[in-house]
Amino acid sequence: MTDHPKFSEPLNDGRLLCTLCPRACKLANEQRGLCFVRQRQGENIVLTTYGRSSGFVIDPIEKKPLNHFLPGTPVLSFGTAGCNLSCKFCQNWDMSKSREMDILQSTATPKAIAQAAADHGCTSVAFTYNDPVIFYEYAVDTAIACHANNIKTVAVTAGYISDQARPGFFEHMDAANVDLKGFTEAFYQQLCGGSLQPVLDTLEYLVHETNVWLEITTLLIPGENDSPEDIDKLSHWIVEHLGQDIPLHFSAFHPDYKLTQHPPTSHQSLLDAHKIARRNGIKHIYLGNVNDLNHSSTYCPNCGELLISRNGYQLSEWHLSDQGCCDYCATTISGIFEQEPGHWGNRYERILI
Repeated sequence: MTDHPKFSEPLNDGRLLCTLCPRACKLANEQRGLCFVRQRQGENIVLTTYGRSSGFVIDPIEKKPLNHFLPGTPVLSFGTAGCNLSCKFCQNWDMSKSREMDILQSTATPKAIAQAAADHGCTSVAFTYNDPVIFYEYAVDTAIACHANNIKTVAVTAGYISDQARPGFFEHMDAANVDLKGFTEAFYQQLCGGSLQPVLDTLEYLVHETNVWLEITTLLIPGENDSPEDIDKLSHWIVEHLGQDIPLHFSAFHPDYKLTQHPPTSHQSLLDAHKIARRNGIKHIYLGNVNDLNHSSTYCPNCGELLISRNGYQLSEWHLSDQGCCDYCATTISGIFEQEPGHWGNRYERILI
């Protein structure tokens, strides 16, 4: 295990301040943070789930979702338990909201995960299902082992991480999909138990201070974060602060966890969001959790020709040169592309490590 920062500071009242994320939990001895997996033990705050996972799956990289990072390739995905946000609409609440460690049935060292990825022909390993920020040490050690095996790493995260922890975490990531859950402070406070600004800080850090490939996902919840005004502000902010080339995924909400009374997102609402973001200048916009071939495929932002055709997670047409340029007009397409697409398709395969 790598020698990691402590992410704790002593307080005058004898408690320890956890500095890993903006929640800044103040812990007495043996007390756990809101994430539940980080606990004070003596004069340290430790990760109690190191080396333990809810299971390992090989699935398509597009499921993260990442459409411009090694398209068509298989990714070994895993998560642990707990979360440092408390989203009422969580789609993986059985893991992220778990207070029961018995969901962590799989144990694996970072080296074993990296070796399994290599043995199964995976191009990357993804830290997902619950937020890897809270299992920082396990994720970073696994990323180091993966890079030693020429395996890339992916963080699927809400970006809710402190200024102090951000550099050390993303230093070891090749790509990230960050959930920009909404674009008002009220939304983050009332539905996520967090704050918007730290997420925006993470997004700007990734674009301006790292080489991490970034894509953004916003789950559109009817009546909560899907108004034209919200979408306009969100997409305008992305263009102004991050640029036009960051792919943006609008995903459909399905009633779950504590928002079971909300209706699912309509296809028209997704199309309306797509139109607004396009009008504001975002070049690559995708619709997720719906069957929409046109809006899950990749087009050249210059000439408009179809470059990557997707049916679900199955790629068919591919019109990119080995330099990641449009075959028709030679425009460079933002992303990380191999000479040819992967052929993993829609497969979903559980494995044991």
